[in-house]
Amino acid sequence: MSAPNDRLTELGWTPFFSAQVSTGADAGLCPVRVMAVHRGKIAVAGAAGDRLISPHIADAPDEESHATVGDWLLIDEATSQIARILHRANVFKRRTPGNVRKTQLIAANVDTLFIVASCNQDFNLARLERYLVLAREVGVTPVIVLTKVDKTDTAETYAEAARGLQPGLHVETVNAKDAQSVARLAAWCGPGKTVALLGSSGVGKSTLIKTLTGLAAIATQAVREADGKGRHTTTVREMHRLAQGGWLMDTPGMRELHLSDADEGLADVFDDIVMLAQQCRFSNCGHGAEPGCAVQAGLADGTLDPVRFARWQKLTAEEAANAARGKRRSRT
Repeated sequence: MSAPNDRLTELGWTPFFSAQVSTGADAGLCPVRVMAVHRGKIAVAGAAGDRLISPHIADAPDEESHATVGDWLLIDEATSQIARILHRANVFKRRTPGNVRKTQLIAANVDTLFIVASCNQDFNLARLERYLVLAREVGVTPVIVLTKVDKTDTAETYAEAARGLQPGLHVETVNAKDAQSVARLAAWCGPGKTVALLGSSGVGKSTLIKTLTGLAAIATQAVREADGKGRHTTTVREMHRLAQGGWLMDTPGMRELHLSDADEGLADVFDDIVMLAQQCRFSNCGHGAEPGCAVQAGLADGTLDPVRFARWQKLTAEEAANAARGKRRSRT
């Protein structure tokens, strides 16, 4: 394999990936990154340029037999056949609808997750919290991006509510149509960096991508005035080049991620509640009417927000139910 060049660095090649390549065993192979996933083909880019190749990898374990957007591959330079997928720094995936024994890969090797919400009636703290749990579980830095500030006089109120979800959380308010406003996101969009988008329909993700990249061809659809919601327009998992040199990833599957095996993410986002729970008299405390419950004591003295506690209970129950359901079906 030839030595990586500036083109690979621009695509996000790092020592994490180069350490997986052997100059001897991998001779004749070249690294490429998956830039888009289409039906039956994947678009890849590397030192030798861009090409469409078959996504098939023979004799590979199930999860390693399919490449997803953001993956790094080693391919045969002459035939364009995939030799293997390099180990991922991180990966977003979901259980396949209707078959929890299989997972669908959504996006890989992401540096930052832009969690997009809008400053209107669609703003939802519980939804943002859910997305934060997913980001922390995967190990990706989250940044909450609040759009449509041009349509409200209380944008800072929304921002303060979002910042209250977790100490040190990055929250940016932008007008997705204004390049100067969106420029405040540049710190996460530099050369070689990869950003993914997560957010419900109608919050302005497509408009944000269009402004960040200048790609006017990206489809956008109007928001319904009645409820502030829109229709999702992204149908292809792909990466877009950013003006600052990085890459922005958009994929329709991101908005359909559900909690599963997210204990670490929940503990990170709700660390204050977890620390309180550890002070309960009983290790199996249900935080209801049990004696010596530190959580109930926190609720009583006002140090713990009851609304936040209710959201934690709901997410914890959902995660437990999804995990149990997956284990039951995997045994059938």
